[in-house]
Amino acid sequence: MSGTGARENVFATRMALTNTKLRLKGAQTGHSLLAKKRDALTTRFRAILRKVDEAKRKMGRVMQLASFSMAEVTYTTGDIAYLVQEQAKLATFRVKAKQENVSGVVLPAFEVDRVAGSGMFLSRRTFSSQAYTCPDFNLTGLGRGGQQIMKAKEVYAKALETLVELASLQTAFTILDEVIRATNRRVNAIEHVVMPRLDNTIKYILSELDEMDREEFFRLKKVQGKKKRDNAARDANLEEHQPSAIDNAIGPEETGSVDLLSSKDDDVIF
Repeated sequence: MSGTGARENVFATRMALTNTKLRLKGAQTGHSLLAKKRDALTTRFRAILRKVDEAKRKMGRVMQLASFSMAEVTYTTGDIAYLVQEQAKLATFRVKAKQENVSGVVLPAFEVDRVAGSGMFLSRRTFSSQAYTCPDFNLTGLGRGGQQIMKAKEVYAKALETLVELASLQTAFTILDEVIRATNRRVNAIEHVVMPRLDNTIKYILSELDEMDREEFFRLKKVQGKKKRDNAARDANLEEHQPSAIDNAIGPEETGSVDLLSSKDDDVIF
């Protein structure tokens, strides 16, 4: 869904403009932080990808050597894998899990904890990656069979360590892949939907406020014009009626010449 031309349904007020600008600023800040997080995760993802490729190549070589070592043990000592497996009681290898934080993403990491001073042999019948303790086999069989067993033990121990390392890298690779996809979707949504919509809303509010300002200015001009016309009409009316008012205040005796001899005063009664 694109945000081109879309806007939010808000009232065009100053408060709505301020709130929309604050939301746009927050969206820009969030977009910047998510973009930095995406770049950091992508960098770590590429580094893990290279390590996964190296670990897989190493795993192939180690398993090849382990298979040859198992073949040499079978050739020199015979089928003693079942006996060794029955004598094993405790695990030589223990896997410990820890967590690693990468830009807010928790990645599990597995480590191998090898118990010192105990032998380890892998069952040829099951070909599982479980480790078992058993006595050393330096003197087992004829034709240096014990040495071949010890060599196979070390090779399979190396293979087990590589397998745990590969499992840790593969798990981190899968988690980072999902998180990077989700972060990309959020960045694209903010960049192409949220920010354009808020920008269009701000433009709409500004245009409406400008239109309201123009209407208010036009209304004020009309009011001022009407007041001026009213004042002019009142002044003209006052100018027309001003001489008669003065004549009424002065009286008819003062307006023209009066014959004082012919005039008769009123009688005064005491």
